[in-house]
Amino acid sequence: MLDTQLKTQLATYLANLKSPVELAVFLDQGIKSKELNELAQEIATMSPLISIVELDDANERAPSMLVKSVEKNTQIRFAGVPMGHEFTSLILALLHSGGHPIKLDEEVIEQVRQLDGEFVFETYVSLSCQNCPDVVQALNMMAAINPNITNVMIDGSEFGQEVQSKNILSVPAVYLNGEAFAQGRISVAEILKKVDVNAGAREAKALDSKEDFDVLVIGGGPAGASSAIYSARKGIRTGVVADRFGGQVQDTMAIENFISVNETTGPKLVANLESHVRDYDVDIMNGQRVKNIIESDVTGGLITVELENGATLKTRSAVLATGARWREMNVPGEQEYRGKGVAYCPHCDGPLFKGKSVAVIGGGNSGIEAAIDLAGIVSHVTVLEFDTTLRADAVLQDKARSMGNIDIIMNAQTTDVVGDGNKVNGLNYTDRATGESHNLALAGIFVQIGLVPNTQFLEDSNVELTTRGEIIVNNNGETSMAGVYAAGDVTNTPYKQIIIAMGSGATAALGAFDYLIRTPQAEDSNTQAA
Repeated sequence: MLDTQLKTQLATYLANLKSPVELAVFLDQGIKSKELNELAQEIATMSPLISIVELDDANERAPSMLVKSVEKNTQIRFAGVPMGHEFTSLILALLHSGGHPIKLDEEVIEQVRQLDGEFVFETYVSLSCQNCPDVVQALNMMAAINPNITNVMIDGSEFGQEVQSKNILSVPAVYLNGEAFAQGRISVAEILKKVDVNAGAREAKALDSKEDFDVLVIGGGPAGASSAIYSARKGIRTGVVADRFGGQVQDTMAIENFISVNETTGPKLVANLESHVRDYDVDIMNGQRVKNIIESDVTGGLITVELENGATLKTRSAVLATGARWREMNVPGEQEYRGKGVAYCPHCDGPLFKGKSVAVIGGGNSGIEAAIDLAGIVSHVTVLEFDTTLRADAVLQDKARSMGNIDIIMNAQTTDVVGDGNKVNGLNYTDRATGESHNLALAGIFVQIGLVPNTQFLEDSNVELTTRGEIIVNNNGETSMAGVYAAGDVTNTPYKQIIIAMGSGATAALGAFDYLIRTPQAEDSNTQAA
């Protein structure tokens, strides 16, 4: 089941176990059950603290594996074979069940421990989804802390009937006590906000009490991480406010143009970025969205940053690095069927459309790459390109055209998404050359038409934007608001690349530091009393 390299790595990790862990497998006669049983047997040979116990429960899914802490009586389950992106989830479940420290703040661990009631989570995933492990691992950590919390990872391709009965067309999809709970990426902090009714108020109060920052970086992607590191190295008080650390890079499957690294994945790069930032004295406030930024009323005064949870932060300077998000089609039916056939991540949701017909909207690199990836899973892919020519690299176009189940339609303007009220069953488009309308019968639509800058929180601010909503910056990363700098994909830089975002993040941080040393700090109505 495991190759020699994986066995060696796993044995090294399992050497960190401190208390006994029991494994139980629930099997049927299928091939996947055989694989899961083999995996469990191999794991059990790698540590004297791991044992296999026999349990018989007709209510358990098959194939599935139970990971149980003997000491704490906590339970974590995997329905299906947790390989692919979920192999790391399995390793962490074993370690956390066996007493290895959980990498959460102690106050968060205590909050999870104190949750009252029974919480039965079910997390539907696809093993090719790079976003799913974050959700599975967040819930597994909670289950490893509190025995009243359980979580089961469910491979959607293995348990297709469940997926269809719940009408799940996008992963990760989380259910709590049998009811839909969350769709897409969600962190421990966000989960706690939903299940602990007082969490939001406590969090806002804690944020309100923070000391003023010298530099507050808004955004945790490559540009934000670079800004935080360059600021912290100057010895000034640095904070990062981020909706999710890593931003859009978390959703990038393959990265092959990051200089000095031949190839990597988005999640791996993000993990390295966060680890690097945490090497410095940086206050990372994850899971937070900024609502507004207010300029000081005097030169050198404090800038006010308002968060959506009602908290307020103060800082002498700020770096805006909020990146961009997937551009939407903005046609009738798109929002109604979002997560019900309309998707934006082919790697995550593609396996849910196995054997079905889908469309890809967009003929750039991301669109044609998505079509190629999907063609190996689904029965047929139709690419709809608005323009008269494809914008993708020639090598990608050649690959797509060589595949027998990809059709490419040019001059196609999608007009609306069609569904039966529960899920997508087609779309309508207009031939821009003839004006004729056409209907495509489809099970899924993958939107790949570029990015939109995340500047909606600046609508009422004095920060100047382009007509596309990008922040206008000069060569130093300076914006039109005093003390506020910007970097990365959210700005009017012509090229949206990870390595360019990192460089601009450094530029913005150095610009902000130059502002701080050249602008005397003023006492104003925004300044906290010492």
